[in-house]
Amino acid sequence: MSIMFQVFNNMYQDSVSLMQISAQISKQPGIEQASVVMGTQTNLAQLADAGFGQGVNAGPNDLIIAVMGADVACNDAMALARELLSSKPKDTSTDGVFAPTLVSLDMALERHQGINLALISVPGDYAAAEAMKALKLDMNVMLFSDNVSLAQEIQIKMLARKKNRLVMGPDCGTAIINGMPLGFANVVNPGAIGVVGASGTGVQEVTCRVDHLGAGISQALGTGGHDLHEEIGGISMLYGLQMLAEDPQTEVIVLISKPPARDVAERILEQASACGKSVVVNFLGANPADITRERVFAATSLAHSADLAVALLNGKTSAVASVENISAEQYRDLPVARQDIRGVFAGGTFCFESQLICQQQGFVAASNTPVSGNQTLADLWRSSGHTLIDMGDDDFTRGKPHPMIDPTLRDQRIAAEISDPNTAVLLFDLVLGYGAAAEPATELLEILMKPPRENRPLYVAHVCGTEADPQQRSRQIQALRNAGVLVAECNAQAALWASQIARIQAERKGAK
Repeated sequence: MSIMFQVFNNMYQDSVSLMQISAQISKQPGIEQASVVMGTQTNLAQLADAGFGQGVNAGPNDLIIAVMGADVACNDAMALARELLSSKPKDTSTDGVFAPTLVSLDMALERHQGINLALISVPGDYAAAEAMKALKLDMNVMLFSDNVSLAQEIQIKMLARKKNRLVMGPDCGTAIINGMPLGFANVVNPGAIGVVGASGTGVQEVTCRVDHLGAGISQALGTGGHDLHEEIGGISMLYGLQMLAEDPQTEVIVLISKPPARDVAERILEQASACGKSVVVNFLGANPADITRERVFAATSLAHSADLAVALLNGKTSAVASVENISAEQYRDLPVARQDIRGVFAGGTFCFESQLICQQQGFVAASNTPVSGNQTLADLWRSSGHTLIDMGDDDFTRGKPHPMIDPTLRDQRIAAEISDPNTAVLLFDLVLGYGAAAEPATELLEILMKPPRENRPLYVAHVCGTEADPQQRSRQIQALRNAGVLVAECNAQAALWASQIARIQAERKGAK
């Protein structure tokens, strides 16, 4: 086993590009681990934690290629990384005029004076400063970068409020602005439903389901995961709600978040009730009675949020939560020893919602990101009992691409759960769209089909995406079904199916 590094002085590329390059070289034969990152202190520490040691001499403006594996494989991977880094995007201009590279926000504004949104994807150590620059230039901000401190986020958002501008983030991974998908987002129909969400995959689930139901999205705004904390006060969600209330193209508004601080929730609900439009609110796990008020409608799941928004758009005031029971023909007997639900998720909010639903069905689970009442998993790398894992959490992505970009680590965890004789049902998601893997199911299918049907658990999944996505939702669903996967219509339905299977197994064990 060899470890190789190469440092490029004063060479910057954004984090999304580097994650994609990391994903490509990680897939090379003989490579155990690979990472292409900027040399910030945080990234250097993450490389050390990932087993690359402390021997990298690089500064924050330097780019690092780090690979671990067989000697020849490392040399080949380094060569591929250099090739990918040096490749230039194709020139799509048709006027024959050379356009110099933009190297600052000021330069961008000088050339395109109508610009009013900056998408920032730089190492977290520098993201706050770039966001402040953009705001001072009267631009709205989508801050894709994470590892921004709470104190910096407060400073950024206080300036945004003073400047009457929107800040999406930090760690805002999804938005759709004027029909343009940004970050991890899907291709959806334009329409009259606006969304503000503190969760990227939560926003994806809602916008995709609205599209499935034949309606469309006016705008989808992200806030970042910390916005509704008491210290921040929901500044971005409140401003996004105001923008959608004033937007003539938006008729119904949807708000999505994990449970906010109580005072923050009350402030948001008061503004929602007074905004003059119907507002669907899903604070995951909250009591609907605490949310419902004039013009504010409580949703019980991500899918129900979309169903209710479309119903309101069509003049109705209610919608049945679209969660059906698993049918008898979809169930087959399992050995009684198989008792556990094992969930492996790329989407953090899908993991959160699934924990809530399993808990409502009587199943307390362990997780690396447990909901209230669940347990923290003792060993991240080994499941025990009912276990639902968020593979997109920092625990698993330090120095590695997110599983939506590179599902390798997710697939390895799925293989481990399948081989565990205690697993009754394997529950997982497949997230499509821009930024996600081009063929997210390819390697996964080989893993799912490897054991004989009689020696494996039941597979339950849901696919978050649309027909217009590059990966095409129906094609991915059919591939999963061909491998014997029970594919639900939404994440909530998949979690309910998994719970029903586990209950049947528990009843069989008790009757034995």
